[in-house]
Amino acid sequence: MERYQQGFLNYLKTKRSGSTNTYKAYLNDLDRFIMFLKSEGITDFDGVDRIVVGNYLRKLRNDPNRKLSDKSVARHVSTLRSFYRYLIEFYDFKINPFEYVHSTKSYRKLPEFLFYEEMEELLNSIDTNEKFGLRNKALFELLYACGLRVSEVVDLKINDIDFYEMIIRVLGKGDKQRMIPFYPLVKDALQSYIDNERKVLMDAKIHDYLFVNKNGDKLTPRGVQLIIDKQVSKTNLKIKVHPHMFRHTFATHLLDNGADLRMVQELLGHEFLTTTQIYTHISADRLKSTYNLAHPRSKKENDDE
Repeated sequence: MERYQQGFLNYLKTKRSGSTNTYKAYLNDLDRFIMFLKSEGITDFDGVDRIVVGNYLRKLRNDPNRKLSDKSVARHVSTLRSFYRYLIEFYDFKINPFEYVHSTKSYRKLPEFLFYEEMEELLNSIDTNEKFGLRNKALFELLYACGLRVSEVVDLKINDIDFYEMIIRVLGKGDKQRMIPFYPLVKDALQSYIDNERKVLMDAKIHDYLFVNKNGDKLTPRGVQLIIDKQVSKTNLKIKVHPHMFRHTFATHLLDNGADLRMVQELLGHEFLTTTQIYTHISADRLKSTYNLAHPRSKKENDDE
């Protein structure tokens, strides 16, 4: 990797009239990036994909020892975007993984999500034998399985759940109702919570809200965040997890595993497809492969000569 780095720096010296400070900034940015890649076991710049980029940008912003400002992150991204353009031009690299990160503003809009292993660790950390364990298990499983907004999950009522069809009815933004399926693990977690712990928590209270607090009252968004914070503290996760991250994770995992973008739009309750597109991280290779397989003329030889 150092060979490519030095080649890029030499290219800057000969082709661009940047100052010494600019050159040093590029050098430091690339040094930091290479150090990160090696810590992740990545030994080639070709091994960088959107997951690696997401991890790296998150580290730049959250590293307590070397946390960068918005301006520094923007410069850092610009360096790496230019570096990959150099690799594409001179070394026949195919993908620029920093191309979609256009600015600090666009970076802020990129959704934070948990990787599958992180979500598994969080869900598996819940002990259903502990107090509130059944409730928390049902809450987390439902958030991840259905991509609900925190306002939607706290407003959910028992009669919104169709256990036979394994579908929930959700009233989202603009009072628009949507139907979201869930899988058997969620069904088991919900039924176990409703049949056991919820009855105890409700005591003498009478209402139909699904998730309740220790007093039997409807759970609040703030209450959901406190539950998440407490559960995360029992794991090895080193990131701040918020309720909306379950929604981001739901969408990202579906798309990563081949779900149709419009289906995900429907499940999330987005009015516009462009809102859902922020979750797409499809590589150019995959896009090209899908295109070549799908387009009827992609296999036709060029016979214009």
